[in-house]
Amino acid sequence: MEIKIRHASEADIEHIMPVYDSARAFMRRNGNITQWGNGYPSREQILTDIRAGVCYVGVDSDGRIAMVFAFIHGNDPTYTHIEDGSWLNDRPYATIHRIASSGLYGGMLRHCTDFCFSQIDNLRIDTHADNRPMQDALARLGFTRCGIIYIADGTPRTAYQKYQGIQ
Repeated sequence: MEIKIRHASEADIEHIMPVYDSARAFMRRNGNITQWGNGYPSREQILTDIRAGVCYVGVDSDGRIAMVFAFIHGNDPTYTHIEDGSWLNDRPYATIHRIASSGLYGGMLRHCTDFCFSQIDNLRIDTHADNRPMQDALARLGFTRCGIIYIADGTPRTAYQKYQGIQ
């Protein structure tokens, strides 16, 4: 299956939000009952990401949105302090946030990270402690668990990093 990744547009919003609904349902079925509560990410958050040029969608050959994510270059304020470990390096990095799959296909995280690594050689990502499927997928893709960070609302997340450059 071919997935093309492109910037999301405001016209995509009606197709993006059901992808997040599907991802929330998947998390609940897999024991992750607290991450992305209260409708996070909101329509407003996704529109903000789109307008900032950091929201991307992966579309299949029929034009259906199979995944969505935010890809943000530069220092992430929530990654400044890390506990129970340390980052692999202090080199420039980009962060993947709000990644979600429609459930139509497997392997969406790999498509996402392949795309992101084509842009930069140092990626960071975080997830909830109860999101075992994401943690397992990150491990399969060679990401290293680096420690615990705290998001804006003060709740902890397990942080990962992968560096593909020359040390």
